[in-house]
Amino acid sequence: MKKLIFKKFAKDTLFFFIIMCLTVGLIVWTLQAVNYFDFVTQDGHGLKTYFSYIFFNFPKIIHRIIPFIFFISLFYMLNNYELRNELSIFWINGISKVEFANKIIILSIFLCIFQILMGSFFSPLSQYKSREFLKNSNIDFFTSLIKEGKFINAVEGLTIFIKTKNDDGSFSNIFLDDSTKNKSRMIYAKNGVLIDDNQTKIFKLFDGRVINKEKKKINVFQFDQIDFNLADYSSNTILVPKIQELSSQELIQCVYNVNKNDVDYVNKNFSCSRSLVDDIIQELFKRFYKPLYIPLIAILCCFLVIMSKNNIKYEKNKKIIFLITFFILIISEASLRYSTISVLATFLYLLIPWVSFFCVYTLFYKRTQNV
Repeated sequence: MKKLIFKKFAKDTLFFFIIMCLTVGLIVWTLQAVNYFDFVTQDGHGLKTYFSYIFFNFPKIIHRIIPFIFFISLFYMLNNYELRNELSIFWINGISKVEFANKIIILSIFLCIFQILMGSFFSPLSQYKSREFLKNSNIDFFTSLIKEGKFINAVEGLTIFIKTKNDDGSFSNIFLDDSTKNKSRMIYAKNGVLIDDNQTKIFKLFDGRVINKEKKKINVFQFDQIDFNLADYSSNTILVPKIQELSSQELIQCVYNVNKNDVDYVNKNFSCSRSLVDDIIQELFKRFYKPLYIPLIAILCCFLVIMSKNNIKYEKNKKIIFLITFFILIISEASLRYSTISVLATFLYLLIPWVSFFCVYTLFYKRTQNV
């Protein structure tokens, strides 16, 4: 009977947790998708690249919101069960409040393991895949960004300015500043036309002048027609993977090599230097250690079962528990930023969740014995 009761509570909590994760995740994902639309409107990437990029960013969002959603889900279910007198079923069937809390802690440990897997493998893998889409894409929409009276710098090292766009689709008074090939080149043309199809992206320029500057030499020549190949240029978008997009194995290997050999470590994805070690350690803490706050959140929420809803202090107790747990969530985020400023800070960061959980669990045990 006890197993059936716990199974129902776990099922209800997990169902609500999944629904909340998907709902909040989709809201955050939609807001981010709007911000990422700059890849199309400013950087010139195609819609296929855009949708692929934002799709593979969804696991990252889920990973980040798991502790908060678990807190809201558990808090809501415990309060809801109490308001519907369903918690009384546990006590009537001989289940102690400590035993009930232990089951919830076990549930939180499984969720903790799930978040570690999400943070250490699935989230960085999906983010790396999304970065690969940008890296392997071309600037499909770049030519559509070229408009009159506007400086276009979607391509790294290339600036284009067009004064007038004519009714026939051609352009007049065109200026290009190209510094993409270790030299500076400025081009002015009286007229020009864009040729954009699946194979070519060429800016045909007519009646103009080219100024080449290489080292201390300046060469100037005039032209009747010149073809400027836009397909040779890459987007301004950052293509090198960020730390959070790298695999845990690469990050651990980086820290190990730098600390052991006291030299920079370079692999195909990034160059690991000693200056990055603190940031990498913080990332590893976020993936493997921050989820340990989930059992602490669980035991804090369990304080809701100590008082009955008929107790005059129940509402006050509920608000205090909510605020304390929410504060712990903030601490888990804020402390991560300062976890590597010194050896003492690292030690305290590693110690806080264990000491806090032990103290809170001891307090919960004593409170249940006095009720």
